[in-house]
Amino acid sequence: MSSRDGQLALDDPHEVLHRSAEHLAARFAGIVNAETVERVVFESYAALLRTARITVHLPSLASRFANERLTALAQSKGVIPKAVPEVLFVCVQNSGRSQMAAALMREVGAGRVHVRSAGSLPGDDILPSVVSVMAESGVDLGDEFPKPLTDDVVRAADAVITMGCGDACPVYPGKRYLDWHLDDPAELDLDGVRRVRDDIRAHVEQLLSEILPALSRPR
Repeated sequence: MSSRDGQLALDDPHEVLHRSAEHLAARFAGIVNAETVERVVFESYAALLRTARITVHLPSLASRFANERLTALAQSKGVIPKAVPEVLFVCVQNSGRSQMAAALMREVGAGRVHVRSAGSLPGDDILPSVVSVMAESGVDLGDEFPKPLTDDVVRAADAVITMGCGDACPVYPGKRYLDWHLDDPAELDLDGVRRVRDDIRAHVEQLLSEILPALSRPR
């Protein structure tokens, strides 16, 4: 974390959020109005506050989350073009399967897709076993955190992949929906989590082989 982020974490959270909203309003000027930006920033903070176990750096995480949501909102409205297809992974807590899938998609996709992840009932942190087995594969999850599922990221996605969260994800026309049946890492030992990781990698490789040609064709 940068020294600036560390200082922000010591400030009053509402002051940090207001400054973040001002910064994001400038970034999205002419795309999203300032009132919407501020609402999304404070909504994002409130959503994370309900689940986060450690809150000291929460305003900074809320700013990152709000930036993702605002980008997705602009993409869904066609105001910001999509340079690559958008893929959203959803599980219940966004602390295991969807985090592994998103990280592996980024690694295997190598910039050919943009990836988001979310949870229908997000947990307070990524599972230590998941962090460990991903590190074994050279994938660092240190900067990731569980995020709640929001309508804007679903609308922006070209493909939505669910894992054990039932029908919590809204369905919109013109998107590819898949449900991957995978064991919950929270209920497994390290060897079990490794098997889930390897299963997810196989799924990701298969999805990439299908989704990139399909999503590159005009609709």
